[in-house]
Amino acid sequence: GWILAVLLALEFLGAGVPKLTGNAQMVGVFRQVGLGQWLRYVTGILEVTGAIGVLIPRVRFWAALQLAMVLVGATVANLSVLHLPSAAILTVVLLALALTTAWLRRPQAAAARHEAA
Repeated sequence: GWILAVLLALEFLGAGVPKLTGNAQMVGVFRQVGLGQWLRYVTGILEVTGAIGVLIPRVRFWAALQLAMVLVGATVANLSVLHLPSAAILTVVLLALALTTAWLRRPQAAAARHEAA
């Protein structure tokens, strides 16, 4: 679980920081999406806070679900607006990893770990 969490954290820090710092490529991508630059900031905040959250065991489940929701939106945008099926494949793979992380840290699993201790 930890290895997966660290990989997700690195990926989403790398994806979120450029959105928040106004990277020209990110500004262009969100201009193409057409919903305004506010969405770039919201997405960047969700990615960075999710990346930090997956490293904290107590909130890992919720952070992984947060990242999964961002990835659902990214997949839809990649397929329907940006017409980038190869990027959509990447977002689907990351979605599977985020959901796996959430499943590994789901509340029932956490309760079982505490009972065993």
